[in-house]
Amino acid sequence: MSDSIKHECGLALVRLKKPLNYYLEKYGSIIWGLQRLQMLMAKQLNRGQDGAGIGVVKLNPIFGQRYIARKRSNSKNALIDVFSEVLGQWSKLTVEEQTNMEWLKNNYPYSGELMIGHLRYGTHGRNSIENIHPFLRQNNWMSRNLMIAGNYNLTNVDELFQQLINLGQQPKEISDNVTVLEKIGHFLDEENQALFRKYRQEGMDNIQISAAINENISVENILRRAFKSLDGGFNIAGLIGNGTAFVVRDPNGIRPSFYFENDELVAAASERSALMTVFDLQKEDVHELGAGQALIIQNNGSIRFSQILPESDKRACSFERIYFSKGNDVDIYQERKKLGELLAIEVLKKVDYNYNNTVYSYIPNTASTAFYGLVDGVNNELEQFKINEILALKKQNQDGKIQDILALKVRREKILLKDVKMRTFITNDNERQGIVGAVYDVTYGIVEKNKDTLVIMDDSIVRGTTLTTSILSILKRLNPKKVIIVSSAPQIRYPDCYGIDMSRLGEFVCFRALIALCQENNLQSKIEETYIACKNELSKPTMEIRNKVQNLYQLFTETQITQKVVEMIKPVGLNYEVDIVFQKVENLHLACPYHKGDWYFTGNYPTAGGYKVVNKAFLNYFEGSTQRSY
Repeated sequence: MSDSIKHECGLALVRLKKPLNYYLEKYGSIIWGLQRLQMLMAKQLNRGQDGAGIGVVKLNPIFGQRYIARKRSNSKNALIDVFSEVLGQWSKLTVEEQTNMEWLKNNYPYSGELMIGHLRYGTHGRNSIENIHPFLRQNNWMSRNLMIAGNYNLTNVDELFQQLINLGQQPKEISDNVTVLEKIGHFLDEENQALFRKYRQEGMDNIQISAAINENISVENILRRAFKSLDGGFNIAGLIGNGTAFVVRDPNGIRPSFYFENDELVAAASERSALMTVFDLQKEDVHELGAGQALIIQNNGSIRFSQILPESDKRACSFERIYFSKGNDVDIYQERKKLGELLAIEVLKKVDYNYNNTVYSYIPNTASTAFYGLVDGVNNELEQFKINEILALKKQNQDGKIQDILALKVRREKILLKDVKMRTFITNDNERQGIVGAVYDVTYGIVEKNKDTLVIMDDSIVRGTTLTTSILSILKRLNPKKVIIVSSAPQIRYPDCYGIDMSRLGEFVCFRALIALCQENNLQSKIEETYIACKNELSKPTMEIRNKVQNLYQLFTETQITQKVVEMIKPVGLNYEVDIVFQKVENLHLACPYHKGDWYFTGNYPTAGGYKVVNKAFLNYFEGSTQRSY
């Protein structure tokens, strides 16, 4: 993606089923599970580079000995820092210490059976160590300790915050992190208290009660009550101090969640391919957690599944398929190729089927798979073109020209490349302007000056910033006749509030194009009408709110908005023609049939909170506010 945007975060969980000595004997190390957690996180590093954290819980601890450990970092190399510290401690131990289970239980904090890991992309500049997962809620009662991490955004944090106050709590801040931790923690406390009263009435002493609670606590009761009123997208994992663990997915299946189990362990992650790689699995070995479902791992290692929330219309995030998830997943790879292939006819129309003078390339690196699909689609058309031309020559007895026809090939080259390892997303947008222009360079000697058209594949076009300040200006060095930017995603028109940091309408180039068209066509009154409509909508109960920004988009065709985007992104003084081809929403659904989440393109949100966010986002834009819309 040329315009970098925030990824959803990455989650990893490992629960060892065997005694730790088993892994020493079979794999040569007691910390084999910890090393698997590290690998799961490394394989999902694409999902978050602003922070990393791990948490470990030991089973059957000795009284007075530490059994919960956590390590977090918000440095530029957070994952490396976390495991350098954790494994650095391990490397300093003697061979005798590394193989002495009893000694490790008492002295090495990370020799546990339950492990959780998290990779974070921060939002709106908040990246202090306190914002790094996992979050920990501590208590002297083993079964009241809670550690959570997840990939989630909630649209109704304000309402949930008020619920915590109504429960008598004093939350330290208004955030979805605090809200989720305290909501689960509150009902964890209540479940503990209810069991305490029950066992007290049965005549148990306190030690017996503690042991009985550890064995019989109902995670389902806790999760159903805690998640009942959450609105948003989430994949949340938790460890309870008694050795129980859980993973919960939102009822629309917005955020991805996968798991694997065998007789040695249970593992969960945000991406299927990470599990397949780390544990050497086949596709059928890894399963997707159902929407609204919880995977519950008992403290004895057994697992079960519970429907915590009623399953709603499945609206899995399509951006996961277009961009966020790694492309080595077999299904994602094929879907991205299909996205490119479905654009071939439209692109060929734009270049008037000129195979000789069209060069195909992509903006590194995540657009490469869609690029392969585009080239395949163009090749398919070229093959049919050759057949038709040869048949025509046969009728005209012009066999001598057949070789010329057969020599036609699709010209695909690597035109753009990154010449430095540089992050192009800077939290401070003013800093971003001065950096993006230095990221890309070009391959010289490929393009025939003033004659060739360049077709450049991109994942999506969000802000248009990089196209204007960097890519289009750099391509000027090659003197092409024309450049066509091809987006494997449709026009991004609306904010996301379920995991991606895209909440400000004014940052979307398609929205800015819409506003410009309104102004040029003397339709400013429609902008004001939309503002009033959005304001009125927000006064309604959340479940009745609808998207009033859609009415503004209906004033213009998709083609008109695309043409205006082209005008807006084209730098001053550019000496070649520019065009854009956006993916069609219907083609997106054709390529990604099981991931129907398309609200950023269509404005059709899967939850009531999404409609609240889009109207709030328009209010913020109209009023000049840059605050988050949820």
